[in-house]
Amino acid sequence: MTIDRSIKIAPSILSADFANFGQEIQCVEAQGADWIHVDVMDGHFVPNLTFGPPLCAAIRPHIHTVMDVHLMISPVDRFVDAFAEAGADILTAHLEAGPHVHRTLQAIRGAGCKAGLALNPGTGLCNVEHLLDMVDLICVMTVNPGFGGQKFIHSQISKVRELRSLIGDRPIHIEIDGGITADTAPLMAEAGADVLVAGSGVFKGGSVTDPAPYGTNIRTIREAAEAARTAA
Repeated sequence: MTIDRSIKIAPSILSADFANFGQEIQCVEAQGADWIHVDVMDGHFVPNLTFGPPLCAAIRPHIHTVMDVHLMISPVDRFVDAFAEAGADILTAHLEAGPHVHRTLQAIRGAGCKAGLALNPGTGLCNVEHLLDMVDLICVMTVNPGFGGQKFIHSQISKVRELRSLIGDRPIHIEIDGGITADTAPLMAEAGADVLVAGSGVFKGGSVTDPAPYGTNIRTIREAAEAARTAA
């Protein structure tokens, strides 16, 4: 089995206009977004509260690409079916969110979604190898989860490079979440990432009435990442 390892840009709606999610999603997709990233936070696993299954269900009709739902919650298992029913294509749970992550990944796939595994900046790869056959995506956090707009943590570059080697030819996406801009995207693309989550990096300067900056931002990030790959 092979997967598309071309660079994919996944705008995070955490940086969108909360009063206009439907229109914001339509705008960024029209401007070139490949996936739509939804950051779910519970105020317990991370110090912030965001969205639940009803919001995901409400925006699902507006998403025509991939609905990429990042569960920054603990516990996870009891909510898997609800987010799957809300229309998630990919459900990503954190390695750190509970003691039985293998069971969580089984539950995600059992609910009909692709399974993602997220790693905080302080988490190494020692516990990942035995989960590789359970996942479709590994999300490396390049900020500490909980808030948008944080600065990129450069120590994660070597982690991504090591992860790329560990994955080998398995059909697993490497996603980067946190601090992605035209300056940091090339670093992660060269290291082996193919999915780049960007919040303020995509939404800055634009609006539903003036979405052209979204397209400019997406193209700038994509072109910088692709150029780094070509150079490598």
